[in-house]
Amino acid sequence: MKPLLLIDIDGPLNPYAALSLRRPPDGYLVHRMRPTGWTDGPALPVLLNPDHGTALLALADRYTLVWATTWKDEANEWVAPHLGLPPLPYIDWPTMHGGAPDGTFWKTQYVVEYAAGRPFAWVDDEITERDRAWITGQGQRDALLRRIDPWTGLEQADFDALAQWAADRDG
Repeated sequence: MKPLLLIDIDGPLNPYAALSLRRPPDGYLVHRMRPTGWTDGPALPVLLNPDHGTALLALADRYTLVWATTWKDEANEWVAPHLGLPPLPYIDWPTMHGGAPDGTFWKTQYVVEYAAGRPFAWVDDEITERDRAWITGQGQRDALLRRIDPWTGLEQADFDALAQWAADRDG
């Protein structure tokens, strides 16, 4: 069974911190979106790089791609088409932005629960060393947690690391 690749949107795919720049980073386009919960004010500006879709599809030979984002299923409506991705499964968080064990990021416990012992790689901009330690402490020994800078989003080095980690599991 292939490992999971758990993909956050805001930070890794949408380097939201870069929205404060005069123009989007190279390769990124600004899209205006109005997902559920974004009802006040103008549409949400989202930066996406279509090359990321190609890179993720290349990893789909070695991973099962899964949205690990607060966008949940709406990622398939608002984000996937701009990246050329098919609809992906998603983690349906039981609660969002709530308390978390041992000072971890609120998603971490649910990521481990979703993986259910299956190897996984996770890209998110809020991963810390506490999350790594907590996941290991839960008995999950085969996981790659990759913190992504929300100013730059996923970079080639991240895709290379994900490809190498999956290749190492192929034996």
